[in-house]
Amino acid sequence: MNNLYNISELLSNNTYPGRGIILGMSADGKNAMIAYFIMGRSENSRNRVFESFDGGMRTKAFDESKLVDPSLIIYNPFLKRKTMDIITNGDQTDTIYDAIEEGKTFEDALRTREFEPDHPNYTPRISGINYYCFPRNTFTYKLSILKSADGDPSVCNRYFYEYAPIAGIGHFIHTYKCDGNPIPSFYGEPEKVALPNTAEELADVVWTNLNADNKVSLFVRTIPLDGSEPTEIIINKNV
Repeated sequence: MNNLYNISELLSNNTYPGRGIILGMSADGKNAMIAYFIMGRSENSRNRVFESFDGGMRTKAFDESKLVDPSLIIYNPFLKRKTMDIITNGDQTDTIYDAIEEGKTFEDALRTREFEPDHPNYTPRISGINYYCFPRNTFTYKLSILKSADGDPSVCNRYFYEYAPIAGIGHFIHTYKCDGNPIPSFYGEPEKVALPNTAEELADVVWTNLNADNKVSLFVRTIPLDGSEPTEIIINKNV
């Protein structure tokens, strides 16, 4: 896929991409970049916020009294290790983290998981990981999607993508292609997108262009390749 997209166009023209991950390198070549957003159509899905903790970031209910089923909406989207950042749309974040602790790989971990059991959508599980090599001021990254075979819950197809970073380029994968009923799963390769220089610029372009009714929360993290302190931004619609 050779097309280079603007994040603003992809998001403003899609009322419901669902949950999305963007990984890549800043335009100035100085930072690895991560963005993760969630959206919701139901009251339960919209009743969430992102919250940082030591070692990662979690989802939590905004109003605990309205929480109905936490099984697919409360999880750790982001966990960090010394030379890795893991970002996903479900509890497979922990699966990946634990597998790596045991000496296994990103792919090993995700081969033990499937799409979400939320008939009739069978929401795909999307995952990403950054591998840092700070003495060399570089990194690599991977994305994955686990999804049903055209809505057939008896078959799980697993796709993996591995990238070397290019300044100003990111790759964007999201759970749904667009809105619908049932909601059609994302298909094709991750979309190649243009990235800015800073966490603030990335957060602004994503949050501004997500559908105002359906957006819920956004997490952005930029990691300086010289080994200095990362920058993290969380934006919650519920405040």
